[in-house]
Amino acid sequence: MKKLFIALTMILAVSQIASAQTNFQTFYDLGRKHFTTTLEGFHQDNWGNTFFFIDYDYNNRDGNTIISPSNTYFEIARCLNFWSESALAPLSLQVEYNGGFGLAANAPSYGTGSGFPVNSAFLFGLDWFLHSENFNNTLNLKVLYKQFIKLNSKVPLQFTAVWGFQDLFGLKNLRFSGFVDFWCEGSSLVVLSEPQLWFQVFDHFNIGGEVELSYNFAGMQGFNVLPCIGTKWVF
Repeated sequence: MKKLFIALTMILAVSQIASAQTNFQTFYDLGRKHFTTTLEGFHQDNWGNTFFFIDYDYNNRDGNTIISPSNTYFEIARCLNFWSESALAPLSLQVEYNGGFGLAANAPSYGTGSGFPVNSAFLFGLDWFLHSENFNNTLNLKVLYKQFIKLNSKVPLQFTAVWGFQDLFGLKNLRFSGFVDFWCEGSSLVVLSEPQLWFQVFDHFNIGGEVELSYNFAGMQGFNVLPCIGTKWVF
């Protein structure tokens, strides 16, 4: 009985860790030469899960000195699943909001009218979840209807893949994660992917980085590659 109690306690502890995680990432963009911070959270409950992140770019400068954040971007997504005991358990309904705000390059202050909104959008659709037996390796595939608030899209859809592979190549504490999005702005195809590689140094602290791979994204025409180095603290 005691062994059963210990086993159940361990399972409960692991499930609580797996169902809720918040982390703080700091990156240095080697191409654009500025810092970015990301607060990211994932929380699971009996009705599904919630994911969010908030990005801040620190690139508002006075000469060569960075004086304040220059851009902020926010996403929050809710997956709803009331049928977790059925054959359709991997399928969830998803609703999402994306939006942000930025300052023109080298804007002297927040009160000069130099700000601009990031294209805000509402999304809803389907998420299909795949995983290994021990949940170390996961893959989410999403098909979402995407409605921009002040922008028309010839094809109002977004296709997304999100992955996470723990102990990559059998190396303990090495994690490969990231996403790739495909959507349209106007009549132009936009692609954004941010693969990340992290090594867990100790319980909460990770070192690594990401590479931003994009096509026609954020005013940058064609294909662009922007590497970053970073740290991640998992709370």
